[in-house]
Amino acid sequence: MIELIHLVKKFGELMAVNDLSLNVAGGELFVLLGPNAAGKTTTLKILAGLMRPTSGAARISGIDIQTDPLAARRRMAFVPDFPFLYDKLSPNEFFRFTSQLFRMEEGTAAIRCRQLAERFNLEPYLHKTIETLSHGTRQRIAIVSALLHDPEVLILDEPMVGLDPQHVRVVKDILKERALAGMTVMISTHQLSVAEEMADRIGIMHQGRLIALGTAEQLRAESGNAGKLEQVFLALTSPERPVE
Repeated sequence: MIELIHLVKKFGELMAVNDLSLNVAGGELFVLLGPNAAGKTTTLKILAGLMRPTSGAARISGIDIQTDPLAARRRMAFVPDFPFLYDKLSPNEFFRFTSQLFRMEEGTAAIRCRQLAERFNLEPYLHKTIETLSHGTRQRIAIVSALLHDPEVLILDEPMVGLDPQHVRVVKDILKERALAGMTVMISTHQLSVAEEMADRIGIMHQGRLIALGTAEQLRAESGNAGKLEQVFLALTSPERPVE
């Protein structure tokens, strides 16, 4: 459902993404880890069609995001680390706008909106303007908006930032449910506990390259470290360890 094929992205002399190839299957919950400036957000923005690669290709459900962006975007949703919302709208108006963008049937959109708003405890805020709401509430609105059209592929960059423990639990539960129902979920995060708890597979990026890929147990074996994922991550991204 997600294919990255020899993906390269340069910013001048800076190699942000360096020959990245990766397949993420339907129904897989994939977590992308890496230190700051590893290339994670750049990779996700290319996948979402917000940035053009220098070379290589990115495909959503078999559709190249560069050659047929509308078809690819109809099948996916992207929640960036700092979501853009229309501040003068209410959440209800924003959800209606989103559903119309994806040409959802009005009744179906209303049902899903009501169910998701209840799940995320958004009912008290549905008729307030978004500009008056807290960062955590805005983050919940962005995630609900992404889930409304039930995309085949859901991509999230640091989705837990700003959420309290109650709503972190809600997000984790919903993402697991959606993956079990067949949705492909790709998360970039610095929260190693999220990867350890949720991921079917984990990828670790460092200096633009994918340096490790597998289950948590496979990464432990590769690093020669049987401890927590934090110890594995630190061992694999150590400055003393060469990036091949």
